[in-house]
Amino acid sequence: MKITTFNPQIITKNAEHTVELFQSLGFEKQHNPKGIGELNVEGIRMKDKNGFDLDISTPDVPLPQDITVIRMNVDDFEEAYKLLTLHGFKNFYGDKTVKTKTSESALMISPSGFAINLIQHIRK
Repeated sequence: MKITTFNPQIITKNAEHTVELFQSLGFEKQHNPKGIGELNVEGIRMKDKNGFDLDISTPDVPLPQDITVIRMNVDDFEEAYKLLTLHGFKNFYGDKTVKTKTSESALMISPSGFAINLIQHIRK
């Protein structure tokens, strides 16, 4: 398994405010897909002049507060999922994953509480 992207991600119900904050810190929007998967997620990819990436996501699920996670893209979702579960991670969505034509993902929560948003982009 190869990690292809590794960066912070903020999952929030107030993406506009969070985007404004990071724009004031020098980040710019790179792309902004909407309606991702069953959770109808809006995803905002930002980057600063030093090449640092930040993702801001707004899923259509109740959130008691913002969640900061590590976004980890991999080239083999099943292998990474198995590795994380062997280390005690639990899938936030139960047995489901978020699947689209171009990706599969799962929000994985560690036994101590930190989270990794595990993603594989499907390239055709």
